[in-house]
Amino acid sequence: MLVLVTGANGFLGEKVATLLLEKNHTVRLLVRREAPKLAALGAETHLGDLADLAALERATDGVDAVIHCAAKSGVWGPLSLYIENNTMGSARILEAARQNKARYFVYTSSPSVAHAGADLRGVDETAPYMADIGQPYAYSKMLAERLVLRANHPSFKTLAIRPHLIWGPGDPHLLPRLADRAKRGRLHLFSGGPYIVDATYIDNAAHAHVLALEQLAAGAPVGGLAFFISQDQPMDLIELINLLLATAGLGPIKPRINKSLGRFLGWFLEKIWLLAQAAKEPPLTLFTARQLSSSHWYNLERAKTLLGYRPIVSLAEGLKKLEESLKEPLEPKA
Repeated sequence: MLVLVTGANGFLGEKVATLLLEKNHTVRLLVRREAPKLAALGAETHLGDLADLAALERATDGVDAVIHCAAKSGVWGPLSLYIENNTMGSARILEAARQNKARYFVYTSSPSVAHAGADLRGVDETAPYMADIGQPYAYSKMLAERLVLRANHPSFKTLAIRPHLIWGPGDPHLLPRLADRAKRGRLHLFSGGPYIVDATYIDNAAHAHVLALEQLAAGAPVGGLAFFISQDQPMDLIELINLLLATAGLGPIKPRINKSLGRFLGWFLEKIWLLAQAAKEPPLTLFTARQLSSSHWYNLERAKTLLGYRPIVSLAEGLKKLEESLKEPLEPKA
């Protein structure tokens, strides 16, 4: 089928587009700059962004499906910016796809839509949405997910994939940020654990998206649903971070900050930075403190049963592939 992938210059979007091409789908990209690697593999490129209605009209013309990976990520910035990019941008591409009679729409969501800071231990997709506007990324993704799922219709089937903490070769965010802070002595971890999490190797996250599209096309009862996706191997967050740091040749980090103090510091620094109208993110935010001082792992039974999801790359295999890929210094993206 003809599949439009948004955000195909991103970490996940590129892997999703590559996997679709390997499965002999015709792939069209909506990107803000050229994607030579994917173009060389046969993908068709459309330049534009989610605010350009004409570009969205052209990009969705004649497509069978859309996999919408594009998003503004991060833990800092005005809510309005996240709403514009993640909520309104998703609404525009959703409507363009529907108007152009696409049949399937797969949305890349986030488990953070259900995480307000308390422990989430093995919860499933019935966990309630969070409603904290102080977490702009999560809040904007939550609003977008609700729009996507409500749009589900027999003639236009939609669903949402919630991959948790994606990592692997080419990761522009998680490991580079961890490594950068560890090198500068600013990676502060929290005592009071263990805090259990379940991350996702990049190939597994992309695999879940393609499975979702295939199940929608096959008529499986998956329309209108969200799906948690992870490695299916919950583990101590400190252990996971140190395994990732080891692939970059860095030594282990020990927890040193009290959980309550850390969350207060995140809240306090946010207030100071907001008062100063600082563009650069503070050294610690409340969102980051909550992520580092709570358990968040998920029941994958829905994905296993309805999508047929199983990780195709194990944790050990993923760590080996990551270590082999790290031949250049890690530089976090802004």
